[in-house]
Amino acid sequence: MHVENLSSRIGRWLLPPVCLICGQGARPGLDCCSGCEADLPVIDSLCLRCGLPLPATARACGRCIRRPPAFERSWPAFAYAGVLERLVHRFKFHRDLAAGRVLASLAARRLAAMGAHRPQALVPVPLHWRRQLWRGFNQSRMLADDLSRQLGGIPLAPLLSRSRATPAQSGLPAASRGANVRGAFRARRPGCRLRHVAVVDDVMTTGTTLDACARALRQAGVARVDVWVVARA
Repeated sequence: MHVENLSSRIGRWLLPPVCLICGQGARPGLDCCSGCEADLPVIDSLCLRCGLPLPATARACGRCIRRPPAFERSWPAFAYAGVLERLVHRFKFHRDLAAGRVLASLAARRLAAMGAHRPQALVPVPLHWRRQLWRGFNQSRMLADDLSRQLGGIPLAPLLSRSRATPAQSGLPAASRGANVRGAFRARRPGCRLRHVAVVDDVMTTGTTLDACARALRQAGVARVDVWVVARA
């Protein structure tokens, strides 16, 4: 038996995995028990374009028909509610990196179950350098890193940069969010073989930030942009 395998087994025996949601025993490598995973809120019917919850699944909701976003398809792993919302807050605002890892693991399992179209690369939503310095990390980059590992090594392509600081979208009314991020992102031109990417973020609310990212990527030559988010509000 390899030394690392033995030490790993001893570590699991001494410190068995604990579910971050209920505090009971968890499955190795996931830190979430099967019961809590089964209780996570999902979106059964949605707009396939922007992920908005609907009474019945549709190719596009009224808003997407009137003004189609620059991304082709949205894949929200969960609904932004209940315990899922609390996990996101622990990760994003309280620097609970373990919560971020379990969110990425759960999202990867859900995206695979949904049959999410596999992109050539994952593109995290960037933070302005001042906000990242204040927060200490970029939650979208960390989620993208973990999703890449969980889903067989999809390459990361940090093509986007934030060209100017903007007020947090969460503090603005929906009608002001589009103008807030208009022109806030720049994308470098990808390699000629990179035609399909997925932009990764933690939460999608109105979709304006992700639309701005997708527009920058499309202008840089990416043919198809999808959206992968842990949760849809």
